[in-house]
Amino acid sequence: MSDPTIRGQAWDIIESVLDDATPQSEWAREQLRSRMESHPGNPERALLEHLMATRSITDEQSDDSEDALPSPDLPTPDEDYGSTVLFTRRSRRRIEAILGDRMLLTAFQPIHELPSRNVVGVEALTRFVSDDGASADHWFNEAAAVGLGTDLEFAALQAALVAAEQLPPHVYVALNLSPATCLDPRLRAFVEQSQLAVDRIVIELTERLAEHEYDPVVAALAPLRLRGLRLAVDGAGAGFGSMSQVTHLSPDIIKLDRSLIAGIDHAAGQKTLGAAMVEFARQVGADLVAEGIETQAELTAVMDLGMAYGQGYLLGRPSVQPLDWAAWRTSSDHEASISGSAGPAN
Repeated sequence: MSDPTIRGQAWDIIESVLDDATPQSEWAREQLRSRMESHPGNPERALLEHLMATRSITDEQSDDSEDALPSPDLPTPDEDYGSTVLFTRRSRRRIEAILGDRMLLTAFQPIHELPSRNVVGVEALTRFVSDDGASADHWFNEAAAVGLGTDLEFAALQAALVAAEQLPPHVYVALNLSPATCLDPRLRAFVEQSQLAVDRIVIELTERLAEHEYDPVVAALAPLRLRGLRLAVDGAGAGFGSMSQVTHLSPDIIKLDRSLIAGIDHAAGQKTLGAAMVEFARQVGADLVAEGIETQAELTAVMDLGMAYGQGYLLGRPSVQPLDWAAWRTSSDHEASISGSAGPAN
């Protein structure tokens, strides 16, 4: 019995390509083997990269009806090529259905000021209304592979901005965006039309930028940053590339990768790097957020190093429940509401 999940479908297509011993499909077999070696255990990513490599042809064919004959200017698809075209069309329909029906939710994960444990911000995480078990990363990768990546990011952005209206007013919202979406002129309109104050919005770059992308991204975000929007760089401390990105983009928030935080309580090298990042952030005037704090020992270690902000399962898991969001008030908010010196609670 075939596996109905996306991963199962990807395996079926890959196996059909690799089982075809005809000379015409040798190129496809070599490409898939190479991508499977690059992404062991992740067949859907390997197949999607293969699709992107052949996209210039498949895009032309996808404009025609599925029953139409191939263009005389294009090679007649053999069996493996036809499978990849079918997978592309199926993926595109799935993503278009999500965009049309808005079948996505927003979960917020709290970001704490560590000394006080007050929630000062949240990271917006997209959750898809799907029964196939695919992760959010898979959906975004699939959308990018069929040319709908930016559209899906904007749908997730809009959902997050609407949901954020129910957050306590002191909490900022970090939105994960790719460089391509930051360069899209629609971004400014989305931010300006939001009910959220611009200074409560943080754009969190989660992809590494190529060197030629630094200046365009900085220029595209400059007008919004002048109005108070902040920029965060994710994954700092995970390698030279992440630090190069930090120095070029001058972010307001630097998020330390889980790979640096995991086991930092007993790893001397990680403590040394963590201390250096604390000083670096101080020198450049950026807030430092330790991501992925999962044990009390890790929390104690990052606080001992002087890290002022943290995020992770120990401090709070992502939630789609507005009742959870409403509880994220600072102790000063709570005390003020009791004394009557604050306005009505939201």
